[in-house]
Amino acid sequence: MTQHSNRRWRARHAVLSAVSVVAGMSFLIAAGLGSVADAHQPVIRAAADTPGASMHTVWNKGHRLAFYVTPGHLPAIVLDAGGGEDHTQWSQIVPVLARQTGDEIITYDRSGFGNSPAVSGPWTAQNAVSDLHAGLSQLGVTSKAILVSHSLAGEIAFRLVRNYPGLVAGAVLVDASLPEFYTPGEVARIVAANNPIIAKLKSLPLTASSRQLIALAYNYGPVHKAYHKLTWPTSIPVNVITSSQTPYTTSIDARAWRDAAIKFARGVANRRLVIADSGHEIPHDRPGLVITQVEDMLHMVTR
Repeated sequence: MTQHSNRRWRARHAVLSAVSVVAGMSFLIAAGLGSVADAHQPVIRAAADTPGASMHTVWNKGHRLAFYVTPGHLPAIVLDAGGGEDHTQWSQIVPVLARQTGDEIITYDRSGFGNSPAVSGPWTAQNAVSDLHAGLSQLGVTSKAILVSHSLAGEIAFRLVRNYPGLVAGAVLVDASLPEFYTPGEVARIVAANNPIIAKLKSLPLTASSRQLIALAYNYGPVHKAYHKLTWPTSIPVNVITSSQTPYTTSIDARAWRDAAIKFARGVANRRLVIADSGHEIPHDRPGLVITQVEDMLHMVTR
């Protein structure tokens, strides 16, 4: 893991120091959720991080979201950041993809991150899917997109491709949260680790970070038992990148994470597994590998 990503990793998980529970890492890492910046308002950034890109405000169900578009031809390449991250997670990747492919590149900030204000209540993948779909629709992306999803965004990806057939032509899942991981035993371990941490957070003065963690933990067990049953459409090809280190320090969880990626990738002939010599933060640690896999997928669906 690079020095840069080590700093980001420590910052994202700083909230756990406040509750002094080592097991809390299981809660955050299990679905690649991460922590969030301790700020009650989103951080206002420049309109875009890439020359030629622009920020677009879209609306969905009464709240606004920030989307960033680097113009180019179709199909659009849509980059969905991991938990606790915003569109800047892709800052090393967007300029290169735009230059080498000439395709339209879209990133965005989920609610509560970057330039997208927080929305009250529990976080759900269904709401996140609605937000992403609304943004893509308002930007004119209605079919054949290439979807690139890191970590938590895997849970959004699975529901997006199921809910909107034809929207995604191919995907690259970057150390993504996969249904195969959430066996009954794994979910039970995660919930057991979650409960004391969430209880402790609720007993402390609420911050933006703790509110986000509580929202993510809501109904975690039943939600992920249901997620375990989801399947990916066999018609949509996928390049699966998994990290050699995995997000876990415990051997049983690390093995389960690796096994989930292997099982998913081997399920259908149009899926490819690539193991990155990296920690979980592959977009920061191995941006070149992500770019190569996106270009490979783009060639596969457009040839």
